[in-house]
Amino acid sequence: MKIDKKTWNYLWIEWVKPIMVAAILAVIIRTFVVQPFKIPSNSMYPTLKPGDRIFVSKFIYGTHVPFTDIWVPEWKAPRIGDIVVFRSPVEKNKYLVKRFIAGEGETVQIKNGELFVNEESVIGTPFNRFFYYNRGDYGSKNGGVTVPEGKFFVLGDNSENSMDSRYWGFVPSNNLVGKAFVIHWPIGRMRLLSNPTGDVGGDTA
Repeated sequence: MKIDKKTWNYLWIEWVKPIMVAAILAVIIRTFVVQPFKIPSNSMYPTLKPGDRIFVSKFIYGTHVPFTDIWVPEWKAPRIGDIVVFRSPVEKNKYLVKRFIAGEGETVQIKNGELFVNEESVIGTPFNRFFYYNRGDYGSKNGGVTVPEGKFFVLGDNSENSMDSRYWGFVPSNNLVGKAFVIHWPIGRMRLLSNPTGDVGGDTA
C-alpha cells in the first residue's frame, strides 16, 4: 500500500514520533534513574518477600554509561543499612538484593547474633530486629574481616536463609546498581522502604 506524504506526516506526528520519544525516555530512565526488580527469594524476609516488586534508584550512587568507561558521579555514598541491588560477584548476569553493611577499610564481625562494624556494635533500626548467624568463611566467630579497597560487604535480613558476604565475600563497588526505595507491587505491600537509623557505637563486650 502506498502512503502519501499527508498520511505519512500524520502517522509520524501522531504515532511514530511519540512512540520513539517514549522508547528513548524509557531507556534513559531505566539506565540512569529508576529500574524495576522482582524479589525471587526470602533472603531479605521480612523486609522484602518473594514476589515483591521494587523500584531501585540508580543515580543515587552513580551509574555507568553503557558501552563506555564513563561513570555518572554519585549523589551520595551507600550507608550502613541501605537496601542495595548489585550484580552478583559469583554468578554472571544475576542481580542480588541485600543490606549494605560496610565499605572499604571497615571491619565486620558477628558475635552472639549481634553485628559489629569496626569493633563497635551496630544498634538501632532495623538491626535491633535481626539475629545474625556465624556462617561461611567470612562470617565465622574467629575475628572479623576487613573489606578490601574498592569493595563492600552485604548481609541479608533473613540471616538463617541468606547467601551473602558471609559465604562469598566482598562485592566490587562497580557491581553496585542502586538503592531500593519502594515496593510498588503487590498493592497490599506497597510502601516506601524507610531509611535505616542503625548506627555503630554500642559496647563491644
